Amino acid sequence: MTIPTVEPGDGTLHGWFSRDYPPVLTVDPGERVRFATLDCWWSAGPYKGGHIRDRARVPQYVDGAGHALCGPVAVRGARPGDVLEVRVDRVRPGPYGTTFAGGRDSDHNRRYALVDEHAVLAWDLDPETMTGRNQYGHTVALRPFLGVMGLPPAEPGEHSTIPPRWHGGNLDCKELVAGSTLYLPVTVDGALFSLGDGHAAQGDGEVGGTAIECPMEEVEVTFGLRAGWELTAPLADTPAGTLTLGLGSTVDEATQVALEAMFGLLQRRFGVSRTEAVALASVAVDVRVTQIVNQTVGAHAVLPHGAVR
Repeated sequence: MTIPTVEPGDGTLHGWFSRDYPPVLTVDPGERVRFATLDCWWSAGPYKGGHIRDRARVPQYVDGAGHALCGPVAVRGARPGDVLEVRVDRVRPGPYGTTFAGGRDSDHNRRYALVDEHAVLAWDLDPETMTGRNQYGHTVALRPFLGVMGLPPAEPGEHSTIPPRWHGGNLDCKELVAGSTLYLPVTVDGALFSLGDGHAAQGDGEVGGTAIECPMEEVEVTFGLRAGWELTAPLADTPAGTLTLGLGSTVDEATQVALEAMFGLLQRRFGVSRTEAVALASVAVDVRVTQIVNQTVGAHAVLPHGAVR
């Protein structure tokens, strides 16, 4: 069976979320789709020098656009109140990536007292050995994932891709690698799923504001649909364990949201009271900072596989 493919180009690239964008593809639940993506900056090629944002962009770039997203893909039968299941089957990064940090031109940089000057790391990526090497000879292991996977808000108009939302978007969770399944509350008919913002590697927190931002040569996802499953925030099953993701204006707020979702999960899974779920979480659940750089802060609670039996 031929896998439908969505590649960056006219009609598929967009820099905002919007319920008003027509789907580029409509699939049935259970169907797999193959994507290719640009890096987040809509770059036409690898970093060559100068300021990172001075690099050539593809013709479809519109001034002021956010991340270069591909889609949207509609899932037949999806309705608000359902849950979209996005199984990440394969993620293969492109041959180059870039990390940018520093400067005081954003609230994040001012808040965390980053240096005034800018720093740019240009990476050569090897998708066969899953290693990256920068211009200074530093080598890191690659663990590629998509920083942005999400659905548009129910409100009309175009919405920024930068802040993550309760229905996904710029989550920047490094655990959403191949082998993961992300669950998102459906906001609009058809779901209208988009993805982009390839990360070849990232640390928890994404403290400098960027990961190894890269194009993705190949991303395969399989869509599913669940009705009657109450979900008010992103949830994921990953190789690291089951994750509940929380968002908020502060780390404390995001952590509390993630923990409340985890307490509920433990209650349902193990048939315990809320107080017993809190006690179990204190023993078996890890709390991590997802990211602190996207206007809305993210945290995630992780229940490792087999931690409670």
